Amino acid sequence: MSDPTPQDGQISGAVLLYTQPEPLNPEQHGKLGIRASPTPYKFARTAHAVPLMVTEFGPAAMNYPIIFAGEQLQPMAIMSIRQNENLFISAEGGFDPDGYVPAYLRRFPFVLADDADNQRMIVCIDVAAEAVVPGGELTLFAGDQPTDFTKNAIDFCTNYESERQRTGSFVQMLKDLDLFELKEAFFTPQNADGSPGEPVRLADYFAISEEKLRALPVEKLGELRDNGALSQIYAQMISLHGWDKLVARTLMRDGALNAAPTA
Repeated sequence: MSDPTPQDGQISGAVLLYTQPEPLNPEQHGKLGIRASPTPYKFARTAHAVPLMVTEFGPAAMNYPIIFAGEQLQPMAIMSIRQNENLFISAEGGFDPDGYVPAYLRRFPFVLADDADNQRMIVCIDVAAEAVVPGGELTLFAGDQPTDFTKNAIDFCTNYESERQRTGSFVQMLKDLDLFELKEAFFTPQNADGSPGEPVRLADYFAISEEKLRALPVEKLGELRDNGALSQIYAQMISLHGWDKLVARTLMRDGALNAAPTA
């Protein structure tokens, strides 16, 4: 897998899955709205890795391996063992009802970004998003005032930014404790005769080392327990069993595609 780390918070457009974010204002976007849809995640159907906040580790660990990627060691939910594929999003944009939807996807097409002088955060909307259309059912403005829908979206983005900063502090704590290690994920296919085939490496990634965690002083483990970090650490380690689930989903999807009748 390639390095999927997003450069979040930049209005330049270098935000994962965002194409044309613009500062939200009634002059430019007063007639726009969001098209309501039961399948709103088509924009992410080729995203094999999605940023994750530390407070999401628990629910996300039920579905996805959680890794740390890039120079900033950004937590990521891995949603496929192949690039340009998401095993939890259909071609129409529906999300698997049994899957946890990361806040990063629920926030779209809104995002907070730095202004040109890096002095403050401003709310932006990706005007290139398929769901952003003139006259959309979920209107953005009533006159020059944001609608309740837009206010809720702004609140969500603000809360997300707070969680992003909290996640950064969590990662820095793990760095300071030297708890990271480089790991590999493998898949061993089965030969036609039922014997194990040659192992295939799926990914190289950073994760929390169980050995390093056990080596911490008892006092430090107590601190991690009391501040809630220990449960997030365990959730990340447990999530790595999800590689097997992704392989099983891939085999099921490939089998379904191969079994599908041709036109």
